[in-house]
Amino acid sequence: MTCDRPDAAPATGNDPALEIILRGPGESIRWAKHDYPHHLAKWHRHPEYELHLVTAGRGRMMVGDYVGPFQEGCLVLAGPNLPHNWISDLDPGGRLPNRDVLVQFDAAVCETLVNGFSEFADLRALLRDAAFGVEFHGETAEQGRRKLCAMEHQRGAGRLVAFLSLLAGLAARPDERRVLARYAPSLGLHTSASRRLDRVIAFISERFATDISLGEAAAVCNMEVTAFSRFFKHQTGHNFTSYVNRMRVQQACALLTGTDLPVTRICYDVGYNNTANFNRQFYAVCQQTPSAYRDESRRIRTHRTGETRAA
Repeated sequence: MTCDRPDAAPATGNDPALEIILRGPGESIRWAKHDYPHHLAKWHRHPEYELHLVTAGRGRMMVGDYVGPFQEGCLVLAGPNLPHNWISDLDPGGRLPNRDVLVQFDAAVCETLVNGFSEFADLRALLRDAAFGVEFHGETAEQGRRKLCAMEHQRGAGRLVAFLSLLAGLAARPDERRVLARYAPSLGLHTSASRRLDRVIAFISERFATDISLGEAAAVCNMEVTAFSRFFKHQTGHNFTSYVNRMRVQQACALLTGTDLPVTRICYDVGYNNTANFNRQFYAVCQQTPSAYRDESRRIRTHRTGETRAA
């Protein structure tokens, strides 16, 4: 299904929020779904590409400087830092379960495909169009919707292979997509809010393994603590403590997979003061304990080594 295109117009006078996307351990792409309303459903941008499917309802979408209607089945690819939002028509108190299904991926993934594999030559033109936002229609959209939704039930290499098939299908038919925005690449960059957020994200990246406090982070932005807390949640979609925990857990995953350091040592190295809290926070992100995560990564590595030797 497609959306009629009116004349392009500014989507909003507000700076788009910068969403910080944290992929799960061992993931090079992020698949997700969420209801509407949702705290992440707002005028925002992020450095990653996003393929976005609306599964229910209708309303108004804003992609860069484009504003137009959408309905169920609308499938759009937004490029890095292209602001976007989908606002559904709802009665007061209404809710649409799983309205949004999406996959997000880094530009580096695309560069690897385009530069390393001639089979993905068609992808270059699609990515160029995605800088302005593209909407798909016809058989391309129908296949794209099916493949994107099917990724929910796939994991690991199987999900990655499905993602590559999805990208190839979207790139194959330029006549079944349309560019949405006109001046999108210039929107949402180098605002005062984004510069302030960049400073605090760099600070957290350097200090997450220490006993970093909300007050210290607020000071980096020259903000009062309460105001900073609201600012950080609005700009990233995560509260401060949750974001720091995710950073610590991601580093712990790398150490569990790449070293033989004891779990207790890793706990302290990434910034936790006791193993009970470390195990609790790790499980909240990875749905398994640190020891189970290490055991699983070792089984995968041993299995792959065995296959290589057998070959």
